[in-house]
Amino acid sequence: MLITHFIYLIALFYLPLNEKYVRTDEPLCISQEEHQLYTLINDYRQQNKLPAIPLSISLTRVSQAHVRDLTDNYKPNNRCNPHSWSRKGDWSPCCYTPNHKSATCMWDKPREIASYRSNGYEIVYWHSEQVDPIEALNEWEKSPGHNPLLINNGQWAQVEWKAIGVGIYNQYAVVWFGEKEDTKHPPKICYQ
Repeated sequence: MLITHFIYLIALFYLPLNEKYVRTDEPLCISQEEHQLYTLINDYRQQNKLPAIPLSISLTRVSQAHVRDLTDNYKPNNRCNPHSWSRKGDWSPCCYTPNHKSATCMWDKPREIASYRSNGYEIVYWHSEQVDPIEALNEWEKSPGHNPLLINNGQWAQVEWKAIGVGIYNQYAVVWFGEKEDTKHPPKICYQ
């Protein structure tokens, strides 16, 4: 009996790390850190007199898949930035270039991976050590390219976010924003 439980636990922890990062047939949980980041973003929006964004199971699936893919496969280079996706998953590979010419390869990932009905827009944070949600948000707030997505400013002023997904794994934090509501139930909070 003990050996069976041990093997089952190994399988549970191994599945998210193999080449199929996305398991759309299983319930989805978010960690305490991911929940903290979600709460911090909505608190920051409230300070800017903006409504909270509902947590999306679809965009969270994409976020969690991407932070794992980045951790396991991304190598910083001058050609492909961290919005890129490797060939080692259940998605089409994508090299997102600094000139944004291939932006659709990133925007399409929520449709491709989680059957989300619209484009998604991503912000990524990397730290040399384990990501801290407070530090990630602080860096995004200071960034002229990321802060506008958080508070619907600049080119995002006319957009209303109706869904958000978060993912944190090791040194990466990823947040996806969407303009369509996600009709699936929100992820569960699973403190590990």
